Formats: sequence, C-alpha cells, structure tokens
Amino acid sequence: MIANRRPTITASPHLATALAAAIVALAATPAAAYAGPGAGLSMIGSLIALVGAVLAGIFGFIWFPVKRLLKRRKAAAEPVIAETPAETPAKPAADTGTGTQP
Repeated sequence: MIANRRPTITASPHLATALAAAIVALAATPAAAYAGPGAGLSMIGSLIALVGAVLAGIFGFIWFPVKRLLKRRKAAAEPVIAETPAETPAKPAADTGTGTQP
C-alpha cells in the first residue's frame, strides 16, 4: 500500500499554451498605428517570400525522394543490354595495306 500519494494533474502543456494565448489575444487593445504604402508593400512582399520559401522546402522534401524512387523503378524495369569486355570476342586487326607482303 502506497501512503501519502498525491494526485497528479494530467493537463496537456498545449492546453496551457492555448489558454495563455487566448488570454493575451482577448486582453490586447487596438493599436492606433498607420502602415504606409511602403511598409505595407514590404510586409506583403515578405509574406509572399516566406510562403514561397516554405512551399519550396516542402516541394524539395517531397519531390526529390519521389524522383529517386521513379529513377530506381525505371532502372529495375529496363533489362541490362550492355556486354562486359570479357564477353565480347576479340576481333582480328584489319589489314590496312601499308605493311609489306612477303
């Protein structure tokens, strides 16, 4: 028998983080700030670059392994036709006509 065992709280740490984020978002007051056209276009350009970089990274992680897999399948499907040098018979040298006849 275990004596003096305390009950444990099994709340998820993600729940605590979400609750803290909700409290901060609800407690925020509106900012009276102005983002001019230059700053606005810079923010939009940065957001587009960030999204493009994330998509390029995802594309790279997905496409290149798929490309390698397709290359292996294609190589396995094609029969090997090339002969090794040991299997090819030796050809006699052709007479060029420059040598002397006995």
